[in-house]
Parts: sequence; C-alpha cells; structure tokens
Amino acid sequence: MTGEIAWPLYDAGFWPALLLGLFFGLALEGAGFGSPRKLTAQFTLRDFAVFKVMFTAVLVAATGLWLAETAGLIAGNSVYVPTLYFWAIALGGALIGAGFALGGYCPGTSATGLASGRWDALVFIAGMVVGVWIFAGAFDAIEPLYLAAEGPKSQTLDQLIGLPTPVILAVFAVVAVAGFRLGSRLEARFGGPVGAAEIVGGEATGRTRSR
Repeated sequence: MTGEIAWPLYDAGFWPALLLGLFFGLALEGAGFGSPRKLTAQFTLRDFAVFKVMFTAVLVAATGLWLAETAGLIAGNSVYVPTLYFWAIALGGALIGAGFALGGYCPGTSATGLASGRWDALVFIAGMVVGVWIFAGAFDAIEPLYLAAEGPKSQTLDQLIGLPTPVILAVFAVVAVAGFRLGSRLEARFGGPVGAAEIVGGEATGRTRSR
C-alpha cells in the first residue's frame, strides 16, 4: 500500500539501526539507567524509575502503533509478533532478572553504562557474550524445553482476548497511573528515589551517614 512504512526501521540497514540505538541509549542515560545503583534500587523498592520508564515506553509505543495503523501509515501485519513459549519465557525471565539484580545491568543498560565510562559494565557485557555463546552451543540439547508449552501464535493482545485496542490501552493507562502512585509511596517509605549523588558515586550519601 502506498505510503506505508516498513517496521521495524532497523530492517532498512545499518544507519537507521545506529540512529535508533543512539536515541535509545540517550533515553536510558537520561533516565539514570547507566548506573547500577539506579537499577538495583528497583529490587529494593527504593526507586521505581525502571517500572515507570519502561511502562510508559510500552504504553506510548502501543498507542503510537495503533494510531499509525488506524491512520493507514502502517499495515496491521507490518510489525512482527513472536509466538509465545511459556517455559522459555519463564526461565529466561528468571535468569535475566537474577542477572539484573546481581549485576545491576541488562543488555541495553550495560552498553549505556560502558558509554558512560563505567568499567563494571564491560565485565557484564563480557559475561553476556559468554552466556550467549554457551546458549548457542547448548541449544540442540535444550531445544525441547525451549519449544515446550507453546502459546498463542503471533497474536496481539486484542486478538487474543477479543477486546478493542482502545479499551486495552485505557486499561493499561489506569494500571500505569495506579502503579506510578504506589511506586512513589514505596520510594518515600524506603528512602528513595536514588538521586544524582548516588548515581555518580555515592560520595554525598557516604558523608551524610558518617555524621
């Protein structure tokens, strides 16, 4: 169809991927996600920036895609929707969550941390590369587990549950507002959120505790 855009844009080649990656890295750094202190504070309920930023990103992206599809800018099947494999998702989520809690980084934020001059992010990236290499080498052995418990095939949420997309987006918006308010209350209760002084090294926090 004339005027439709092919998504994702990084399929168009190297430069769109690089540009989108730079913008993504700037957004992560602007949110403080280049610092492991900011990220691990999510697990101690001190700082809900991860929840707030990522939930906002999901809601904005979902709304933007729906509006683009409604306006005829993109086709309904132009965005790839993967098939769910529940055991793989559960195990992978547990592993990346454990790594996130222990190391303070995920794949994207580790690259942001390295670009910000944090050498511990390089160690995390090296471990991630080794983990990918081990996974690729062991995939034949774990493939039955990986492909077990197959879920819906390439279905979006509105297709899966049969509700109109605007209704789903409205529900997500309500959940976001409730989650943000609860997160702010928990931040206040547990001494958060993590401020700039802790992100750059925690010197101010250390001096305050020593008095």
